[in-house]
This record gives sequence, structure tokens and C-alpha cells, in this order.
Amino acid sequence: MVSTHPLGVQHVGGQYLPQNRSTNANLSPNQEMLPLTAKVNGNDCLEIGGCDVTTLVQQFGSPLYILDETTLRLACQQYRDAFQKYYPGASQVLYASKAWNCLAICAIAASEGLGIDVASGGELYTALQAGVSPEKIYLHNNNKSRAELILAIESGCTIVVDNWYELKTLVEIVEEREKSHPTRIMLRLTPGIECHTHEYIRTGQLDSKFGFDPNQLEELFTFISKQSALNCVGLHAHIGSQIFERQPHRDLAVVMVQWFKQATQHGLQLTELNVGGGLGIRYVESDDPPSITEWVKAICEVIQETCASENLPLPKLLAEPGRSLIATACVTAYTIGSSKVIPGIRTYVAVDGGMSDNPRPITYQSVYRSVVANRISAPITQTVTIAGKHCESGDILIKNAQLPEIKPGDILVVMGTGAYNYSMASNYNRLARPAAVVVGNGEANLILRRETYEDLIQQDCLPERLKV
Repeated sequence: MVSTHPLGVQHVGGQYLPQNRSTNANLSPNQEMLPLTAKVNGNDCLEIGGCDVTTLVQQFGSPLYILDETTLRLACQQYRDAFQKYYPGASQVLYASKAWNCLAICAIAASEGLGIDVASGGELYTALQAGVSPEKIYLHNNNKSRAELILAIESGCTIVVDNWYELKTLVEIVEEREKSHPTRIMLRLTPGIECHTHEYIRTGQLDSKFGFDPNQLEELFTFISKQSALNCVGLHAHIGSQIFERQPHRDLAVVMVQWFKQATQHGLQLTELNVGGGLGIRYVESDDPPSITEWVKAICEVIQETCASENLPLPKLLAEPGRSLIATACVTAYTIGSSKVIPGIRTYVAVDGGMSDNPRPITYQSVYRSVVANRISAPITQTVTIAGKHCESGDILIKNAQLPEIKPGDILVVMGTGAYNYSMASNYNRLARPAAVVVGNGEANLILRRETYEDLIQQDCLPERLKV
């Protein structure tokens, strides 16, 4: 029997053949299920970035996020190089850091020439501390606080204004502070474009909490044109996440160029157009997203065509991918513990993590694939449900996982966990959040320390009268 294996090799008679795919720069990371450096080593164990996953668990514990630097850098390079190849005007790729914001990841993205898209004061502060130039940081959010706006103004980053309340608040703050130069802003608009993805991660439809209503453009552009304290440099829109279709992004580009022209008719000297991100990744075998290069090429072509038809000069083109940069560069390693067999129904296998380190299955009904890292070539013999250890019946990581016979102590690796796993992690049931390492060339370095019980109570306050 021959079946496909996540490493991109064939499973023949129970044996997996190692294959190092990181040497092939033509591979698009978002179309792979494992990091590009993943292979089977001589001990029949999964190896990523030259590091044996079982050894990493012995050294750093589990659950453990394992980030492959090669895969992340190649994704950054493919986005950057594709824009330079297919777009004759200026361009800037921004990493949508809400996917996973920490010092090391911001630093890697910046070192590849990317800017950083942030969605809060905390993400902004992290990017700045990572050494990212404020000129390459763009702040989003539909309800920015005054403190966040002030931090953005003082740091010199670009503020993507989302609504009238924020716009008027920003004008007040800027005028109060009497800045010597106008504050750079962009305007986020709701394009009214729907795409086939989970309703919680659609952002482009008219019924969305994000962005100005396009029916208010006349009023909006007129107001902006009178604000000398603000320098409106461009427009922004985003239609959602985990998208495989190319047509919605082409439709978005057409709509945005038309808005761009409308703004110039109000005297606004716009120079930038941000088409958002949203390119999907391959979580399971049936997923078939476009490659990074294909997605960029389609966007660049339609922007050029539409600008030519509207007799407009090419704006600086921005995009803000997140998931397609980071998701498949990371896996999560767990240690298998208890199991429960319910005859004729299902077998539960529990791991030492769950919804606190990956809330996407319980939140979005997201699906993942897994392998047993310490016995890669073991034949698939059973279908099990991978359960987390939290006190919730819904704490299920993977339903109907196809795995070999497993036992306590085995290392289970769940693929594609770089996006919205650590960034949405919690301390539910007072579990400490996992550690994360970046691997490359056989070396592993901590980028996030594992929390301790002491960390869990660090912010707790116990009034004197309640002490026993």
C-alpha cells in the first residue's frame, strides 16, 4: 500500500524515505504542511532545522513550539522578491504580527526587509524593542486607546485610522501636542467583498466591525483634506484570512484603485495602497492555496491594469501577510499521556497541552495534521482523537487523527502551528504557556521562555484582610 506522507515522500511498506526539501527555493512554504527543513534522521525521528525533535523536548520540555528559521526567511524572501519582480513601482511587505508577535520573529522579518503590521500598543512596543524602524511599522485596530495613539505618534509609525471616533480623537491629540510635522495616517475602508472562509476571520464584507463605510467617502475625504496636522498617505482594506481564491483579491484591488482616484479628486496627495493579506496555507492534504508568488503576481497585475485604465500613477504597494509567512514554519511538540478506549465509538489520546496553547480548534473548528516524531516510519494502524488536558469536553486538538500504535511518552508533533497559536495562548486552568525555540543549522535557541508557576501569580494581589 502506498500513501502520502506530510514530509512529501511516499509511505511504502511502512518505511519513510528522508528527503531534505529546504534546498529547493522554488517551494512555497504556505503550500507545505511541515517546515521545509523537516526530514527523517537516522534514528527514525523527525528532524527540523537540523535538530532532532525528541532531543528538543528532552532539553526544553513540552509542549514546545519549534520555529524553523529557514522556512520563515524563505517565505519573507518570496514575498519581497515577487513584489520587486512583478511590480515596477515601490512596494513594501509588512508582517502581520498579530499572527505571532515576539522580539525574535519581528527581528527576523525586519532583517529580511519587511515592515511590521501591529494591532495594539503591546505589539507596537515589541516591534520597536526588536529594533524595527518606525517608518516600517503600521498600527491597526478598530478601537485604539489614547495611550496607543500617543505611543504611535511619538514613535513615528503610521496609524491606520479605522473610524470617525478614532479620527477625531487623533486630531485632538495631534493638535494638543503641537507636533512640528504632520502625523502619517492611512484610512481603512470596508470594501464589501466576501470570500469563502470562516465567518470570524472575514473582514471585508460590509457587515464588519472594521473600517469606514464606503458610502461616507465624500464626507471622509473632505474632512481629511482640511486637517493640516494629519498627512494622509494612503488607503487600506483587508478581506479576511485563510483565503485560497484569487478573484476576491483582484476585486479588492480594482475597488481600491477607484477609491484612490476619488481621494485625489478631493486634493489628497495619496501615495500608498495597502491591499491587506489573507493568503491561506495548507493545513491538511486537501487544502490547495496559491503559492506566495502566484498571489503576489495576481495582485500586482490587477493594480497595474486598473491604474492604467484610470490614468493614475502607480502607488507604493503594500501587503500585510501573516499566516502564510509564519504558520507552516512552526510545529508544536507534545508528550502523549493517558488514553481512553470507548468500544465502537472512539479512542481518546491525551497530550500535555491543548486549548491553552492552540485555541483555534475550539474557536474556529480548525483542523490539523500530526505525526509521531519519535517513530516516523511506524505504519499507520489506528484512528484516534487527540484531546487536550484542560477541564473542557471541547478541548480537542484533532479529531480522527491517523496514527501508528502509540504509547505514553511518545512525542506527537502537530503541524502548521505558527499562526495564532502562541499569540492566542492563555493560562486557562492555570497552565503555564509553553516555551518556543528557533532552530537552524543544527542549533536551537530559546525565543520564549516557558512560564513558571511563579509567573502565573506574579500579577496576583492578595489583600491583607484575605490572608489566612
